[in-house]
Amino acid sequence: MALQAFRFFKGSIMKDKKVSDQVLVRRFCKGSLEAFEEIVSRYETKVFNLAMRFCRNQEDAEEVIQDVFTTLYQKLPGFEGKSAFSSWLYRIVVNASFMKLRKRRQVQNTVSLEDLAPMLKQQAMEKESLSLARSDTITLGNEVKIKLQDAINKLPEEYRAVFVLRDVDGLTNEEVGEVLGLSVPAVKSRLHRSRSMLRRKLHRFYEEYVGKRVSVKMEMEQLNEIEAA
Repeated sequence: MALQAFRFFKGSIMKDKKVSDQVLVRRFCKGSLEAFEEIVSRYETKVFNLAMRFCRNQEDAEEVIQDVFTTLYQKLPGFEGKSAFSSWLYRIVVNASFMKLRKRRQVQNTVSLEDLAPMLKQQAMEKESLSLARSDTITLGNEVKIKLQDAINKLPEEYRAVFVLRDVDGLTNEEVGEVLGLSVPAVKSRLHRSRSMLRRKLHRFYEEYVGKRVSVKMEMEQLNEIEAA
């Protein structure tokens, strides 16, 4: 249902990847619904995946892609071609995703460690590999994931958008700039700021966590010494 719900036609269409997005847009503006169907077919998976990056919920992401293609159908005649079509479309996806999150009025803690930027993955792995007992390390790993989920979802929208598009979805600084209507220096600045906010939150959490675990471990060792005496 997810990716097929917005199909305008049940029949199959021969897909010609040689036809550019701009040509398809022009054909649609001249009345070709098949051209719009080809655009949907070409981008529906990418739109769904990007929506999932923000919404972290399949039902929400499915609603977002339907909103996106409805908006696209209405606004496509106004596309001026000043930026790449994909960048223009992704901007609609970002806006629709944040609108969905605002309507929900709650932050979803479902960002997995595997989806995070390599920088954050490495940081979490290094912290988990410190010389704690194996059971402590497993517990720490789970708590780090939860903390990362919370930290990502609580980033201000303007920083979260840049972080997700650049570090999670893998767009270049230039592409992120086109999607969000920002200059490359602005993208770099927001990316640096988002990484810094996440790094500080993780660092504070880890210091507090390790401090508590070390304190409990020392108390247990002292108790064992007393019982052995």
